[in-house]
Amino acid sequence: MVKGHKIERLLWSIALPGFGQFLNKKYLKGVVLIALEVLINVQSDLNVSIQMSFQGNIAGAIETTDYEWLMFYPCVYMFGIWDAYRDADEKEQPLSFLPYVSAAFFATVGMIYSPYFLGPVWLSLLFCFVGVGIGLLLKKILLR
Repeated sequence: MVKGHKIERLLWSIALPGFGQFLNKKYLKGVVLIALEVLINVQSDLNVSIQMSFQGNIAGAIETTDYEWLMFYPCVYMFGIWDAYRDADEKEQPLSFLPYVSAAFFATVGMIYSPYFLGPVWLSLLFCFVGVGIGLLLKKILLR
């Protein structure tokens, strides 16, 4: 598949988990991921938390968020992105999952500590980017 198609799938999955799967004609997977996104989003009050975080009301975001539901979000989100990217490729890329798995792990760890620093949106995002970097580094080291 053309490189641009892989990036398109990745970007649509970042916009909403499941959209990349629809582009890859994996409709059942797409529906399941969208349903999980909506369920977790509604149950955790994620949109309200995002809005409050962007407005600088970190204490309100922490108080509003249902962390028991939100803890599922990084794994579902990163799986959706990785799966759409992987399915768009005709050949298997070794260890292509590492940046995504690492990002999900670190974002979840960030979420655990987010009530004490920066709230559920900002600390999780920061840790997610750290996770991507560590995953890319691990992939590079292991493929040598």
